[in-house]
Amino acid sequence: MKKITSIFFLLLSTFILFAQAAKEGMQFHQGDWAAALEKAEKENKLVFLDAYTSWCGPCKKMSRDIFPKGEVGEYYNAHFVNVKMDMEKGEGLVLAKKHNVQVYPTLIFFSPDGRVVHRSAGYHTVEQFLELGAVANDPSKRLSSLSERYAQGDRDPGFLKKYAIAKFEVMDGSHGRIAEEYLATQSDWSTEENMDMIFNFVTGAESKLFDYLIAHKPAFYKRFGEKAVIQKVQAIIYNSIQDNADASALEQVDALYKKVYPEKADMLSAKFRMGFYRQAGDRENYAKAAVNYFKKFPSDDWDELNETAWTFYRVVEDKKLLKKAVKWAKKSIRLNCNYFNNDTLAALYFKLGKKGRAKKAAQKAIEIGREAGEDVSATQEMLTKILETTTKDTKGLPD
Repeated sequence: MKKITSIFFLLLSTFILFAQAAKEGMQFHQGDWAAALEKAEKENKLVFLDAYTSWCGPCKKMSRDIFPKGEVGEYYNAHFVNVKMDMEKGEGLVLAKKHNVQVYPTLIFFSPDGRVVHRSAGYHTVEQFLELGAVANDPSKRLSSLSERYAQGDRDPGFLKKYAIAKFEVMDGSHGRIAEEYLATQSDWSTEENMDMIFNFVTGAESKLFDYLIAHKPAFYKRFGEKAVIQKVQAIIYNSIQDNADASALEQVDALYKKVYPEKADMLSAKFRMGFYRQAGDRENYAKAAVNYFKKFPSDDWDELNETAWTFYRVVEDKKLLKKAVKWAKKSIRLNCNYFNNDTLAALYFKLGKKGRAKKAAQKAIEIGREAGEDVSATQEMLTKILETTTKDTKGLPD
């Protein structure tokens, strides 16, 4: 009886340990890359790689909110050897270059011999992440299998659509060509399904998909909203001139906007210049373009105001310009008071030496952020610096 009882408790303890492991979420391999591949071969599993960077917000969110989930751990621990690797350090640098990792997080599944069999990119919810794992675990659905079918000449419309969607999830820009092949098999592009394909998969301003979108703007406005369509057009135009990012590109952009949005051309061209100079690292012209844009076209978009104010905090030193950024941040808060724009306001005040106002704005940002479940650690660090510099300042907190 004693022996049976001992066996029972041993089995119970084992069950509890497995249950706890599942509840704790994903378990990540601690050795090097070669050891992970070797372990996968021994266990007849794929290797799952979370390719992240230290500065990537969605990466941190997945690590905090998705990987620890019990159902995620249960599935991924059972089917994969899980690896987390910073793509800007050590072996991560090699893997990032070898596998063209440019978007974070990139989620890659490898066979034990190191071949990529499936991949995706960007933040995934629990449901999306579990579905991703299931697809990677199914040889018939993996990206590598779909690529092989395509290379062998499969051009069935259903397959082309499936392949385009799989390529889209990789976020490497290769999906547009496949989507065009699929849509070429469709006689009616005005169906909701095909409009979704056009809107989500168009990549270049010289494509038939782009021409169709522009020719049918009212229909796309109705389905996706005018703001979303304009943002899509802006992204497409910017992508189209990236390989020619010099002064002549601005003339191309002006001409494109006059063609596709004659009624909004001046505003969109002015806004484009902000992004153009920011991307080029031309701080002086970026600041001029931003001031010109908001002067001519006052914005009621809290996110646009906040993003520009934050960029001024990061790259502008002129106090007169920083004071303009303060006004944009304040307007952003009036439109939609949230953690992000209060944090921006605090940072701007701190850079201007307005420690009292910086402290107040930082405290408010932290309070709002905590209530919203945001990561407020960066603002807490800033508040600590504000208080530290205050103790060295015998005048206290100046306004």
